[in-house]
Amino acid sequence: MDLYIRNGKVYVDHAFRTANIVVENGKIAQITNEALDPKEVTVYDAKGNYVLPGCIDVHTHGAVNVDVNAASVDDLEKLSAFHASQGTTSWLCSILTDTREQTLWAIEQYNLFKARHGHHTNLIGIHLEGPFLAPAYKGSMPEHLLTAVNMDLLEEYQKAANGDVRYITIAPEVEGAVDNIARMKALGITVSLGHSGADYETSMQSIENGATSITHTFNAMQLLHQHYPAIAGAALESDAYCEAICDGRHLHPGIVRLLLKAKGLDKVVAITDSIMATGLPDGKYKLGVNDIVVEDGDARLADQNVRAGSTLTSNQSLKNLMKFTGRPLEEVIRLWTENPAKMLGIFEDKGSIEVNKLADFVILNEDYDVIDTFVTGKQLNK
Repeated sequence: MDLYIRNGKVYVDHAFRTANIVVENGKIAQITNEALDPKEVTVYDAKGNYVLPGCIDVHTHGAVNVDVNAASVDDLEKLSAFHASQGTTSWLCSILTDTREQTLWAIEQYNLFKARHGHHTNLIGIHLEGPFLAPAYKGSMPEHLLTAVNMDLLEEYQKAANGDVRYITIAPEVEGAVDNIARMKALGITVSLGHSGADYETSMQSIENGATSITHTFNAMQLLHQHYPAIAGAALESDAYCEAICDGRHLHPGIVRLLLKAKGLDKVVAITDSIMATGLPDGKYKLGVNDIVVEDGDARLADQNVRAGSTLTSNQSLKNLMKFTGRPLEEVIRLWTENPAKMLGIFEDKGSIEVNKLADFVILNEDYDVIDTFVTGKQLNK
C-alpha cells in the first residue's frame, strides 16, 4: 500500500459516498467502507471533502506566462504545476498553428519533459490545433500558415512525438480533410472538427468517417441557420462530443444549458482553451505568433476585436457549470472527467474512480476549491 485516502466523499458511479481508497503502485487497489489501519504508508485524511477523479483538459495553450508554442521543458514544468493546482490531472498541450520548424521544436520540448517524468505527470500528450483549418474562420490562427491536409507533415509530427499526438482539430471543408480522417485515426489521433464554415452535409460525412469531436463548439465556426444547419447543426444532431468553454464569454449560460439539453451529460467536454495570461493580471501577452491584450480577464487579438483563447481554469469552469446550469457537482463533473477520457479513448485508465484505474484524484472542499491533486497516487500540491 502506497497511499490511503480516508473518510472522503468519494465520487463513485455518478454519486458521492463516504469511503476510503487504497492506492498501490499508482493505481486504485481498493474502495472500501471499512476503516483500515495502514502502517508505513502515507495517510491522507479527506474528511468533509470531495474526492473526485481529476480533470482532463484536452485543449489548453498555456497559463502563468507560458505559451505552449514557445514553452521550454522547464516552462512545461511550470505549466503542469499550475494545472495541477487547479485540479487538472491530465492535459494535452495544444500547439497553435505555427511553422513546421516551431511545431517540431515544441514537440521536442514535450519529449524532453516526458523523458524527465515518464508516466508520473499530468501532461499526457499533444493537441494540434491546425494547420488544416479554414481561413475564413481562422480566429487567432495565422492565416498564412493554414494549409490543405498534408498527411506527410502530420505523420512527421506524429513520428517526432513518438505517437503522442493524441488529438487534432481540422476543418471539414479543407482539401483532403474528409478523405483522410481514417488515416489520421490510424495514426492514433482523435479527430475534432473546428475553425470551419463547413456545410451540414460535409460535416456529417466527416463524423461518419470517424471525426469524434467538435472544437470549442459555436466558436470559430458557421452558426446554425434554419435552412443551412452547417457544422453547428451537425454538432448538435450527431453523436460527436462537443467541447465547451464555460467562462461566460465564449458561451452564454443559456447556450451551455441548451448544449447540455441537446447533447446530454455524456457528450459535452469542458475545456479551458486557456492562454499564457491565465492566472495573471490583465496586460499584453502572446498566443503562438499573435499579440494578445487581456482586459477584465477577456483575451483578444491586439489588432482585431477577436477573442483569442481564455483565462479560464478547470476549477473555475467547474464552478461556472454548477452556476450556469443549476446542476449539482456529481452531474457536471462528468464534463471534466469521464467524457474527455472516453473521447480520447483512455477511459480504461482515467476519468473515474474505479479499482485498477490510475490513482488520479482532485480533493475539493465544501466551497469546491481545490485543496490537493494526486497523479498516479503522488501528491502534486504540496
